[in-house]
Amino acid sequence: MLLRRLEAMDSWHEDKLTNILSAVGKFGTFQRQLVALTFIPNILSAFFLFPDQYMLTDPKPYCNTSWILAVGPNLSEAEQLNLTLPRAPDGGFLTCLMYLPVPWDLDAIIQFGLNHTSSCQNGWIYPEAEKRSLINEFDLVCGKEPDKWTVQMVVLVGLLIGALVFGFLGDRLGRYPTMVLSLVGFIGFGFGTAFVSNFYLYLFFRFGVSQAVVGYAISSVTLVTEWLVGEHRAHAVVLEHCFFTMGTVLLTGLAHSIPHWRLFFLMAGVPMFPLISCFWVLPKSPRWLMVKGKGKEAKQVLCHAAALNRKAIPLGLLEELQLPERKVAKGSVLDFYRNRHLCKMILVLSCMWFCISYSYLTLSLKITEFDMSFYIQQVIPGLMEVPARLCSIFLLEQVGRKWSLAMTLLQASILSLLLIFLPQELKSLRALVIVLGEFSLAATITVFFLHTAEILPTVLRATGLGLVCLASTVGAILSLNVNNQISSTLTMFLCCLACALALCLASLLRETQNQPLCDNLQHFWQTRWVCPEHCAFARRAMEPGPPQTPPYLALLTLPGPWGSS
Repeated sequence: MLLRRLEAMDSWHEDKLTNILSAVGKFGTFQRQLVALTFIPNILSAFFLFPDQYMLTDPKPYCNTSWILAVGPNLSEAEQLNLTLPRAPDGGFLTCLMYLPVPWDLDAIIQFGLNHTSSCQNGWIYPEAEKRSLINEFDLVCGKEPDKWTVQMVVLVGLLIGALVFGFLGDRLGRYPTMVLSLVGFIGFGFGTAFVSNFYLYLFFRFGVSQAVVGYAISSVTLVTEWLVGEHRAHAVVLEHCFFTMGTVLLTGLAHSIPHWRLFFLMAGVPMFPLISCFWVLPKSPRWLMVKGKGKEAKQVLCHAAALNRKAIPLGLLEELQLPERKVAKGSVLDFYRNRHLCKMILVLSCMWFCISYSYLTLSLKITEFDMSFYIQQVIPGLMEVPARLCSIFLLEQVGRKWSLAMTLLQASILSLLLIFLPQELKSLRALVIVLGEFSLAATITVFFLHTAEILPTVLRATGLGLVCLASTVGAILSLNVNNQISSTLTMFLCCLACALALCLASLLRETQNQPLCDNLQHFWQTRWVCPEHCAFARRAMEPGPPQTPPYLALLTLPGPWGSS
């Protein structure tokens, strides 16, 4: 433990940029401004990611038979339906059939009745509808009903493609331009959804905005990870996820109270305009600028941050960032294939994200099987996830990233195993266990997102996050398909198996708490696949000066109990 602590201190000393960020101020005015502007859009991200289940409410349609009002203008709605619609065997009106109009007067129609039926000829009416939804806006009834599974798949495919595209752009163009591009996508595809003229165009806009959502998530976490140091980085990522979860809760209340689906998208998109106008104050990532060889620009953003925090950066530290022999770190998505160590790591991370996403969505779908209000089904998990993510702060500070991840995955595995053996009759107990399972997996996602961002090197951090988000989306797609086709017991068995597999893979990850971020592929190889003490010794041994002594041999020369041991 002493050796690891000494090595951690040595690593922090060698990471000059971390020393400068500490001199700038660990969490001053600049960092608070950064976190506020970066994370407020996460509330709106939930509005644009999950509205479909509220927009596709299913009001009962009836054929529009207003033709009879020409001969009986004083008929009530009930009388109109009774005269012009055939009835089902259970006594209710058929929704997709109507009686053909006849050139009779009202008395003849009442006396003899109508006999010849056909499909609806003049559209539909929705007398029981309380809101204007996509169903009654575009008459998606009587064979035109949208498949909710298809809508969900469109959104998930958008997430999948967006993870690849915006991950690549984040490392190529930078974190700040990618965030602005994502906000433009929010406005174009999110706010623009309110003006679509048909359902297929609605699906296209949903496909576009889902890409913007995942792009913003990747770029914002990457920017905050590279600006903040120490425990403030963990606090910021946890807060981002809490903002997103609160967005899902607010979405439920907003969708319940707004009477028109177009008005919902207008209200969700309007706040984006003042937000994007304020984003010019956000800085670029100094780490990204350094690995791209833009030392002068990195010095400018660091000085600006220090000025806002009313701090002074030692001149010697700034000069070290602009050494003429510093090389530009290069990286591409092909490095995840060509670099053996990076390939192993991204495969482990992707498998874990696949398993966690599959398990989380499986438990979320199980909640919908219980006989309770649709809005309650959405609110309760959201309210439980906020304290779950906040509790992860305590775990991260006490036991670190790796053990926090292991503890939450272990709890999720145990709860999933318990659900397999709980009888279906104990609905209340099953619902409680499912909510607790979501509680554990929500904390797992928060911890693992932070852990993943810290493991990946700066030169490929956004691309790596895009790849693991792709794996996460594939897990969600598989969960949707599996839950639609196989029994409940088998789905829970697969969920438990996925949690257990992720728990086993977590043992392969390194601890990143109190460790400097990797900037290039060489540093990544050293920190992951070689003993930390030997890495530091090897780096110092190549420097000019007297011969270096390995740390463990240096202890043998100490007097007292250290030397004797």
